[in-house]
Amino acid sequence: MVSGVHGSVRDLFEFTDADRALARIKDIYTTGAEAVREAFTRFGNGQQSSPVRAYYPYLGIEVPPEKLHVESTLSYGAPRDPGIYGTTLTRPDLFEQYYREQIELLLKNHDVPVVVGVSDRPIPLPFLVETATDNIGPTDIRQLQLVFDMPDLARTDDDIANGVHYGITEGPKPLSLFSGERVDYSLARLRHYTATLPEHFQKFVLFTNYQRYVDEFIEFAKLQLEDPKSPYVAFVEPGPKVHVRKNAPKAWQESGEAVKQLPQMPSYHLIREDGLGVTLVNIGVGPSNAKTATDHIAVMRPHCWLMLGHCAGLRRSQLLGDYVLAHGYVRDDHVLDSDLPLWIPVPPIAEVQVALANSVTKITGLKGREMKARMRTGTVATTDNRNWELRYSELFVRLNQSRAIAVDMESATIAANGFRFRVPYGTLLCVSDKPVHGELKLPGMANNFYRQRIGQHLQVGLDTIDTLRNEVNQLHSRKLRSLDEPAFR
Repeated sequence: MVSGVHGSVRDLFEFTDADRALARIKDIYTTGAEAVREAFTRFGNGQQSSPVRAYYPYLGIEVPPEKLHVESTLSYGAPRDPGIYGTTLTRPDLFEQYYREQIELLLKNHDVPVVVGVSDRPIPLPFLVETATDNIGPTDIRQLQLVFDMPDLARTDDDIANGVHYGITEGPKPLSLFSGERVDYSLARLRHYTATLPEHFQKFVLFTNYQRYVDEFIEFAKLQLEDPKSPYVAFVEPGPKVHVRKNAPKAWQESGEAVKQLPQMPSYHLIREDGLGVTLVNIGVGPSNAKTATDHIAVMRPHCWLMLGHCAGLRRSQLLGDYVLAHGYVRDDHVLDSDLPLWIPVPPIAEVQVALANSVTKITGLKGREMKARMRTGTVATTDNRNWELRYSELFVRLNQSRAIAVDMESATIAANGFRFRVPYGTLLCVSDKPVHGELKLPGMANNFYRQRIGQHLQVGLDTIDTLRNEVNQLHSRKLRSLDEPAFR
C-alpha cells in the first residue's frame, strides 16, 4: 500500500499493468455504487436513516524528473512536467477502453507505476440512481439529503479545461480535463436532453440545425441495417429505441420504444462494435443549444465533431446550394466569452479541413474551377441574433472587416468548444439563402433545394468520417494542447 503524496486518498495500491489497475478501479466504483443503490431501496421502504456514502476511484502517478518523457510529437499520454498527478474516475463500465488506453500510455511513457485508491470525493446519489421510487415524495427530499450525498456544484466546474486552474488547486496536479463528478453531471444531462443513453454515443459526431438532415440520416441508417456486410450493428433513436442489423451479433437485441415527443436535442446513433460509428445530434437553431450539447458530449471524448447545417451566403458570387468550408470564425455568439475569451484564436484542424474538402470533391464529382466556384473556404460569422439582417447596416463593417463569407448561429460555438475541450472540429455549411442580396427561398424553391442538397451534404459528412476514422492518431493535434496539458486525451 502507498501513502502520503496523494493527499487524503486512501487504500492506495501501485500497478504496472493497466488491466489490473482498471480492475481495482471497477471494484471501488462498483462496490460503492451497489451499497448506495441498496440503501436507496431501503430508504424508499422506510428502512434507512443513517448516512450511506460511496467515493469516486482515484488514479494517480508520480513522475520524477529522470522519468519525464519530453517527446515533441506527443499530443497526449504524458505530463509535461515532473510532479504528482491525479484524477477521480467514474463509470469504468462505460469508459473501460478509454481508461485502459490512458493508463497504458502513462506506464509506457514514464516507466513508473500508477496508483489507484479511494478518493475523498463522494458520488452523488442522482448519478447512481437513474429512476426514483414511488414511495419517495416531496416531503422526503430533506431527509434524503441527510442520508445521501447530492451534487456539489462548487466542486463541479471547467477550470481545468479552461486553463484557469494553474496555481489554484491544491494537492496533485490534474491528470484529466474532467473530474468524475463533472463527467457524471454531463452523463445525466445527455440522458435528459437527447433521450438516449451515454453508452449509445459514438466517437464521431455530426451536429445539424435542421430536421431534414435527421430524416436523411434515418434513411441512411435503415439501409445500413439491411446490408449484412455493413460495419454498423445497430441504430438508436430517441426513446431510446434500438434497431438491430439482421445478422448482428447476439449481444445486440431490439429494445425500447421511440419517444412520442422529441427532447430538446434529439440524438441518433449509428453504432459500430468498436465505438467508431456516427452520432447525429439535432441541436436546433442557436448557440445556446450548441454550447449545451458540446459541453456534455465532450466528456465522452469523441475523436471529432463536425457541423453540417445551413447558412446565409454573404458574397454575390455564391449560389443557393453552394458549400462553405470554414477556416476561421467571428464569434458573435457570446455564449463562451467567459470560458474562452475572444482574443483566443480558434485554428482550423488541417486533417479535418483536408478530409472535408476531399469528400466534397468525391461526392459532388466537381473538379478544378467548377469546384472552386461551388465551395468557398473562408470565415463564418456566428451570431446569437436570428434576425441579424435587421441590423445589417450596423453589422456591415464587422462582416466586411472579417472577410466573412457566411453567417450562421452555431458553427463558431461548436468549433470554439472543440478547441476548449480538445475535440477536433470542422464546419461545412450549405448556403440556403442570401438575404443581403435579396435572394430568399420561396416555398417551392426551398423544397427543391432541400431535396437536392441535404442528402448530398450528409453524404459528404459521412464520407469525411470514413476518412478520419483511419486517421485517428493524426487527428488529435498538438495545437489543441496547453502548456500544462493534463495527460489524458
